[in-house]
Amino acid sequence: MPADRDARSDCLFCQIVRGELPATKVAEDELVLAFHDIAPRSPTHVLVIPKVHIASAAELANDDGPLLGRLFGTIARIAREAGIADDGYRIVSNVGRWGGQTVDHLHFHLMGGRAFDWPPG
Repeated sequence: MPADRDARSDCLFCQIVRGELPATKVAEDELVLAFHDIAPRSPTHVLVIPKVHIASAAELANDDGPLLGRLFGTIARIAREAGIADDGYRIVSNVGRWGGQTVDHLHFHLMGGRAFDWPPG
């Protein structure tokens, strides 16, 4: 595992993974953690993260295919369980400062329960 993929102590989401900070968990397995966003922008707003530290989608490599499959499979399951799968939902991953990323740990926003406009920003 590359050094930048360690559970860094200064990363907010790594602290949540380690149980050092509270979160309202929605799903968890050995690779993925999902929890409610503390500032929701829609009726359903869940963050889905890998437990290993990856700074953003820009850091993903070909070898990350299985992890991405697990992340997106978890997102689909949560959407079904939350009752938003049939009407649709949005999945967002911000990359970098200009992309709106505020926590430097790969994460996907699962948002639903209302209609969304396009373009988003």
